[in-house]
Amino acid sequence: MSLLSQLVTRWTLSALSLLLVWLVGRPLGLAVGIKMAQTLNCYRWGTPSDRGLFEDGDVIFGGLFNLHYMPPAKDYRFTQQPDNKPCTGLQNLPLQYIYAMVFALEEINHSSTLLPGVKLGHHIHDSCAFPSWALQAALSLVGGDTQSCNSDPISEEELGAGSGKGDQPVPLIIGGDSSITAQILSRLLGPLSVPLVSYTASSPSLSDRQQYRNFFRTMASDIYQARAIAQLAIKFNWTWIGAVVANNDYGLMAVKVIQEEIKESGVCLAFVETLQRENIVSDARRAALAIQASTAKVIWIVTWYTDVMELFKQLEQLNVTDRQFLASEAWSTSSDLRQSTFSRRVARGVLGVAIRSSPLPGFETYLRNLNPLRRRNDQFLKEFWENEFGCSPGTTTAPPFASLPPCNGTESLWAVNNVFTDTSQLRVTYNVYLAVYAAAHALHSLLSCTKVNSSPGRNITCSFTSPVKPIELMEQLSKVNFTTPQGEVFYFQGADITAKYDLVNWQSSPEGQVKLVLIGRVDGFDLHLTESAIQWSTGSSQVPVSVCSEACPPGTRMATRKGEPICCFDCIPCADGEISNRTGSTQCDQCPAEFWSNAERTACVPRQLDFLSFNETLGITLTAVAVSGVTVTIAVFVVFLYYRHTPMVRANNSELSFLLLLSLKLCFLCSLVFIGRPSVWSCRFQQAAFGISFVLCVSCLQMKTIVVLAAFRSARPGAGALMKWFGPGQQRGSVCFFTSIQVIICIIWLSLSPPEPQPDLEMPGLQVTLKCAMNSVVGFSLVLGYIGLLGCTSLLLAFLGRKLPDNFNEAKLITFSMLIFCAVWVAFVPAYVSSPGKYAVAVEIFAILASSYGLLFCIFAPKCFIILLRPEKNTKKHLMARQ
Repeated sequence: MSLLSQLVTRWTLSALSLLLVWLVGRPLGLAVGIKMAQTLNCYRWGTPSDRGLFEDGDVIFGGLFNLHYMPPAKDYRFTQQPDNKPCTGLQNLPLQYIYAMVFALEEINHSSTLLPGVKLGHHIHDSCAFPSWALQAALSLVGGDTQSCNSDPISEEELGAGSGKGDQPVPLIIGGDSSITAQILSRLLGPLSVPLVSYTASSPSLSDRQQYRNFFRTMASDIYQARAIAQLAIKFNWTWIGAVVANNDYGLMAVKVIQEEIKESGVCLAFVETLQRENIVSDARRAALAIQASTAKVIWIVTWYTDVMELFKQLEQLNVTDRQFLASEAWSTSSDLRQSTFSRRVARGVLGVAIRSSPLPGFETYLRNLNPLRRRNDQFLKEFWENEFGCSPGTTTAPPFASLPPCNGTESLWAVNNVFTDTSQLRVTYNVYLAVYAAAHALHSLLSCTKVNSSPGRNITCSFTSPVKPIELMEQLSKVNFTTPQGEVFYFQGADITAKYDLVNWQSSPEGQVKLVLIGRVDGFDLHLTESAIQWSTGSSQVPVSVCSEACPPGTRMATRKGEPICCFDCIPCADGEISNRTGSTQCDQCPAEFWSNAERTACVPRQLDFLSFNETLGITLTAVAVSGVTVTIAVFVVFLYYRHTPMVRANNSELSFLLLLSLKLCFLCSLVFIGRPSVWSCRFQQAAFGISFVLCVSCLQMKTIVVLAAFRSARPGAGALMKWFGPGQQRGSVCFFTSIQVIICIIWLSLSPPEPQPDLEMPGLQVTLKCAMNSVVGFSLVLGYIGLLGCTSLLLAFLGRKLPDNFNEAKLITFSMLIFCAVWVAFVPAYVSSPGKYAVAVEIFAILASSYGLLFCIFAPKCFIILLRPEKNTKKHLMARQ
């Protein structure tokens, strides 16, 4: 249901409904609205402004431009009807926009291919940068600019064409200089289906076709320039940026977009300050203090250039001159800012996003040929002329009380150089030009302008038999796809166009002027930048640094501080075995098992193989101790061999004594196998030699103990036959039997799962121990367990025979030696497990040597002492004497 249908059904609810019915009834041609208007005697609040630019035609395009910037004083006494008094403070650049619209319309009117035979007119009003002004002007444009309701019947023709100057309703409006104004106008005109084409409104919210279905723009959405700023921050590693934005949808939406863009890239906003135009001095002071206090060196400003001017004044007062500013399109190309003295001190090297510029052939000539003598109804040009030349055009004599003298007629814009006549960089001006051509092409399609072949020139005709309906024009506007006279392909994507921006840089010239230099461009989401052409705030090509925390160097990682943004962090050195080989790493990478981190924690280097070698101090010491043990054992062997016929040697089976000495020598020698680089065969041989040598040694001790016990038992009555079971042959056989069991265990173990040389990668450190890895813990446990079993058995038997009545009881020596043996190997287990790397091997060698020395000295030292130093005791009588 249309808005008029709703108003007709609810007209009794409010007087405002009746007024809107009258305003919109005429352009839509609804009879019900007309009949209602006939019964009313109504007048519009306020009077339509005659300070506009009007040109009648077959179809009228409306225009709204922010021409003046100083609003009139408000009267809040409520003693008279509200009215908008004229604004003051003419702006030259918006005036250029107005004539760009007029220039485009005149181009089209003279075109033989676009809307031939159709004259386009214009009704252009000043919106004074206030939505209320724009609202009144828009209602005047779409309703016909008359003051009172017409009580006479109105024909369909009058509804379509209007009845006087400025009275013809417009089917389309080019305007909405700000996003707020565009939103208000779009919501008002939306139910009427009047399309609104904006040339500067850039809020992303206007892309919502559900809310703003009648809105179009030739200005890209702010999403694109916010993403461009985010890409610049990422490109130059600016992770700590301050933001000063307008306190409206334009600024706040830009902040929202850039926060979404940078949240995954490690860029943070140090602060966000807002500027309200009504409180610009206090807000600018507050923002300037925030900039001064912040450590952020890059500041992004998204607001109108007049607000930026006040902010720069405040920064100059605070002597803040070392900041790099990023400019939005609203002020990046402002010549007033660039030429101001405070900007030269505060804002050097500004880097900004600007609306893409494009030349308009013939436009400069058109502007410079403007003259109020030839455009007597042009109030805008007249005011500009008065401001520029200080005279009143069109008068020959000064009237009484005239503030300006009359012009002499020689004034010309060819001698004027300002922003109005400067066409070197047409940005918003070109957007206005595009808006006019987009509307014209939509109208061209609506009027069914087709080529005919009736003449060689292939004339084009337009079917123009009825008033243009705004809703039909809006439908055609959404489908336009044409090539501009400059060769640019133009089309709408919903409400938007393809984003095209220039990247500009403020650079100081040798003459002291600040010029605008093109350094790149933005096409959609693609950024193209010439870095070498940038002049930064430092005056050099050195990129400014703006970070909360310096990037962590290689070898460290970032650790965020609690309660602070992710851009503020501490640098923590990587742990052992981890590296970070790039700047700004968020985490350290673990080195592969075969590698380890270097001292700087920046690279993984191959781990160095380490083992107990003969060249190091520990290896030399253990080797010397082992060789000493072998030497002492050989010396004892020689002594025993030399005194083999003496009672001390012959007692308790000298054959077992020689065999015990041989096994002890093997025990000392097997320790040497554990020193040196482990190999496949050395790993197998060392365990076999260790196990068999010690079993042979302990078996001899066990048989010695058994023989001692058996000898004393046989001395009892009726036990004479006991010794026949423990003769020399039986003793040798028993030792061989006990040893053969260990041999079988070693053969099975080394055959099925032998130890192999492997680096101990589980141990941290650059050096990794190459050791013999026990692939079968069971096999190694059986070897040690069997030695322990024989040792415990020998200890028990020797303990039982320690008090036998003999002057030289060998059981006592065996008991003491086995105590040492068991103590050493019990202590070996925890020491071996807890020792790192090659020191575990050293612990095992120490245990072998300690237990071997213990057996050697405890058993043979007392005997050698008697043999060599107390020969008088080396007699059978002395040995057999009872104590």
